[in-house]
Amino acid sequence: MTETRRGAFPRLDTHGIEPVKIERVEALVFRFSIATPVHTSFGTMTDRPAVFLRITDSEGVEGFGEVWCNFPSVGAEHRARLVESVLRPMLIGQPVVHPADTFHMLTQRTEVLALQSGEPGPFAQAIAGIDLALWDLWARKAKLPLWRLLGGQSGDIEVYASGLNPVGAEALVREKAAEGYRSFKLKVGFGRERDLSNLASLREIIGDECTLQADANQAWDVQTTIGMAQAFAAFDLGWLEEPLRCNRPVAEWRALIEQSPVPIAGGENLADAQSFATYIEQRAYDVVQPDAAKWGGISGCWPVIQATRAAGLRYCPHYLGGGPGLLASAHLLAAAGGDGMLEVDANPNPLRTLLCGPIATPKDGRVTLGEAPGIGIVPPLDTLQEHIGQAS
Repeated sequence: MTETRRGAFPRLDTHGIEPVKIERVEALVFRFSIATPVHTSFGTMTDRPAVFLRITDSEGVEGFGEVWCNFPSVGAEHRARLVESVLRPMLIGQPVVHPADTFHMLTQRTEVLALQSGEPGPFAQAIAGIDLALWDLWARKAKLPLWRLLGGQSGDIEVYASGLNPVGAEALVREKAAEGYRSFKLKVGFGRERDLSNLASLREIIGDECTLQADANQAWDVQTTIGMAQAFAAFDLGWLEEPLRCNRPVAEWRALIEQSPVPIAGGENLADAQSFATYIEQRAYDVVQPDAAKWGGISGCWPVIQATRAAGLRYCPHYLGGGPGLLASAHLLAAAGGDGMLEVDANPNPLRTLLCGPIATPKDGRVTLGEAPGIGIVPPLDTLQEHIGQAS
C-alpha cells in the first residue's frame, strides 16, 4: 500500500500553498438527547455526542474536523481533552508543510504515550479529527472543494440511510424514502427470526428498485455468519457488514468471502495502514469501509482508498456522527470515484443535519457537494448550542 507521505497527494503540490502556521486549536463537545435510542448488537446509544475541531492559522483561515466518540458516550469529553492537553501543544506555532506530514508527526510523537496509557484508539481518533481539520483548512486556502483538491472529477455521490433499529425500522424507512433515499441499511444480530422478519418487512416496503444492506456489528462467528448469509440471500442484500469481530483472523474473513452468497463488508474498526493492506491484499472484504474520523483522517485513509480501488474492491466509507465528519467522508468518496455509497445516519441528530450542507436533502438517492471551498460549509460552532437546545 502507498505510504501516506507527500507523494501520496501529488495534486496538492501544484497549488503552491506555503507552510501553514497554526495559531489556535479548539475542541468543542456537544450532545443531543434522542427520544429513540440507537440499538446495536453490542450496546445502545441514548444520546448523540460530538467532538468538533476548529483549527485556525496565522492568516485567520479556519479548518473544521470531527473526532469519533460514539461509544462510550462519556468518551467525548476525554477525546476533547486529549486534543487540548496533548496534541494542541504539538501544533501551536508549528509550520504545517503538508497535512500528511503532521499526521505522521502526531502519530509518532504520541505512539509511546498511547501504548503507556493503553489508549491507542482515543489517540488515533483525536489525531484523525485534527487531520480532517487540516485538510479542510488546506482546501480552503487553495480555494477548492476538498473533493477537487484530492483529484476528484465530480462532486456527485450516492447516499444510503443507515442506523435502522430492529424496532421501528419500517416507519423510518418510509420517512427516508420520502426524503429521497433509495438505499437502506438495517442493524441485525438480534436473533435469526427477528432479523429475517425485519429484512422481509423492509424489502417489501422498498421493493426491488431500492438496495438493502445489513450490519451485524461484530455479533457472530464464522459458521453462524455463513448460515445467516445463506438465509439473507433471499433479500438481495448489497452487503453484510462486520458479521465477525474485527480482530478475528484474516483466514476467517476469507472463509466468509468464499462461502457467503452475500458480499462481505468491513474495515470501520481497523486502525492502522498495515491491517488495511493485509485485508485488501488478501481480499478479505468485498466492500472496504474505513472511517476517517475513527482512524487516519484523510492522510491515513486516502492511500487505503486508492489501494481498495486498485484491487477492484468497493469503497464505501463508514460514518456515524456529526456534520463535519460526514462531509469529509462525502468528499473522500467523491474524490475516489467508483460505485461507493455514503453512509448517512437515519436517526434524528441536529449535530448532523444542521452541519452537513447538501447531504441533508438527497434527491433520488444522490447529493451534489458543489464547489464551495473545503468541506463546503462553515459550521457555526459558537452559536450551535442555541440551535440544538442541549447542554454540552
